[in-house]
Amino acid sequence: MSRHEARAGIVEHLLEGWRYVFGFRPIRSLILQLAWLCLVAMPFSVLMPVFADEILGGGPYTLGFLMGASGFGALSGALWLTTRKSVVGLGRVILTNTIVFGGGLIGFALSRSLPVSIVFMTITGFGMMVQMASTNTVIQTIVDEEKRGRVLSFYTMSFLGTAPFGSLLAGWLSSRIGAPHTVVLSGVLCIATAAWFWRELPAIRALVRPIYRRMGILPEVAQGLQTVETQNE
Repeated sequence: MSRHEARAGIVEHLLEGWRYVFGFRPIRSLILQLAWLCLVAMPFSVLMPVFADEILGGGPYTLGFLMGASGFGALSGALWLTTRKSVVGLGRVILTNTIVFGGGLIGFALSRSLPVSIVFMTITGFGMMVQMASTNTVIQTIVDEEKRGRVLSFYTMSFLGTAPFGSLLAGWLSSRIGAPHTVVLSGVLCIATAAWFWRELPAIRALVRPIYRRMGILPEVAQGLQTVETQNE
């Protein structure tokens, strides 16, 4: 295969993945929401030194406490997700934790006390981790097997590709309106995104439910399969 043919094949696969991702509403909505949140909400971490120094009047230890609280919240969120036994209901989990993420950011931005800031940063880390991990889980579950690699490439691009631009935007905005107002705006946009996703959720459920039935994930289907297996024994 020539280099030109290989390049043409890569472009064709990318276009096919693009058409699949943006032609299937559940995956399109999930990836667009993730990309938007990584652009407007995730970059709060680049402003942590400003909060530690100028807002809370601390230093490296204060920054360490704040980052540690975010990490602890994220770890707690990941552990909480391991207690779930099914992917069913993760749409509601994504919606709820998008609100938790935004509320945590707003509370943190308004706080002027280190203990209160640590609490809100823990909430922020929890909501961020649960929202993003749940999004990944749903996408991995509903994607067609032959399209998995291409869809995950778009997922990774939305996750890692928009965050640097968000950091640039957050830095520029904070130099004009201040770090607290920038993070408050991030939280408000996060909650506004949750409102948009709430409107998308019924359509997403309607399209995903047949996939869950086919996979035997829905409770009534799983019980039916178990009954058939028991009768055949």
